[in-house]
Amino acid sequence: MIINADLHIHGCYSIATSKNMKPPVMAPQAKLKGLDLVATGDALHLKWLKILEETLEESSDGIFSLKESARVPEASSSEEESKFILTTEVEDIKRVHHLIIFPSIESAMKTRGQMKGNMDSDGRPRVRMDGSQIIEIAHQNGCIIGPAHAFTPWTSIYKEYDSIKDSYGQMPDFLELGLSADSDMADKIEELENISFLTNSDAHSPWPHRLGREFNELEIKKLSFDGVRDSILDKKIKANYGFDPRLGKYHHTACSKCFTQYSIEEAIKMKMRCPCGGKIKKGVDYRIHELSSWEEPHHPMHRPPYIHILPLAEIISITHGKGVTTVFVQKIWKEMVGRFNNEITALIHAPMEEVTEVDPKVASVIKAFRNKTLEIKAGGGGKYGEIVLPKNNLELNQQKFC
Repeated sequence: MIINADLHIHGCYSIATSKNMKPPVMAPQAKLKGLDLVATGDALHLKWLKILEETLEESSDGIFSLKESARVPEASSSEEESKFILTTEVEDIKRVHHLIIFPSIESAMKTRGQMKGNMDSDGRPRVRMDGSQIIEIAHQNGCIIGPAHAFTPWTSIYKEYDSIKDSYGQMPDFLELGLSADSDMADKIEELENISFLTNSDAHSPWPHRLGREFNELEIKKLSFDGVRDSILDKKIKANYGFDPRLGKYHHTACSKCFTQYSIEEAIKMKMRCPCGGKIKKGVDYRIHELSSWEEPHHPMHRPPYIHILPLAEIISITHGKGVTTVFVQKIWKEMVGRFNNEITALIHAPMEEVTEVDPKVASVIKAFRNKTLEIKAGGGGKYGEIVLPKNNLELNQQKFC
């Protein structure tokens, strides 16, 4: 069985997260995206666990579906809706973020009881523990665990350490790449040869231009926690889908206030302080260069392809110069999704001639993504990258992403 899974999101109790991040809204939106499985997020937060228990029921071991009583009237049937798996992100004492995937609510409650810190101050709890203590508790409770957005310059494992083992004392179960890196970049680092890479959205709102903006195609024997765990540990990931890393907010070294980009030599000479007064944050591209064992990626036999995508609404918005939530963009998005059943199919699998029939200008950008010919101005310092559109057949020459 092949499924599309987004294994890192946040619920409504996380800071800067939409109040709509609740299962009755998330389930049908995830299905429109084309996801079969989506994370619950925040499974150590007591109020969020209560919402999950009120709205979800276990449909198979460790997999949850929306209760009939929680389903909105116009939503699809439970057979068609995306399923859920329990997850959380945790911030450790060094401000490193970890992603944990749970086999059950009981496991989440046991883990919650063993963590040192205020579990309910935020959906993503900050605990007074290091990585080695967190991974030990996770494994005791049957979970799998790995570093979240492993290369970002704020709260990542490689921001704090030069080796994963310096945090965990061992290799974790997976590594999440984050929006500013892909497998071509990460496979320059020798210690990552034998680990599975995940690509997830880290979504803070349930709409399809956020949910599933990065996702994994998994080969599983059964839709269960064990099936997902075994797919990750046995390296049965068929593909990772996500941003071209140049579109990520931290790809290049840049000021976090004015977003001026610098070479690393310039930044160091300036003591990582921009003339505007802002801090200069080291780019993911340079951080990976520092950690690299090879100039070119050494992909192990088990490494699946990494396929660059962008949310369909973002592509429509960029192409036509209209806001993502405008009636104009949403009309085209609904037509695409209606024709091809879900967004992922429209982006990745739909015949280009059929996409062109809906909107030839949008089709040309989707084709450029598929062919890896899109021109991109890289992001940095907390500012997303920009897509540079061809002058001859598209309305705009340059349009900011997000």
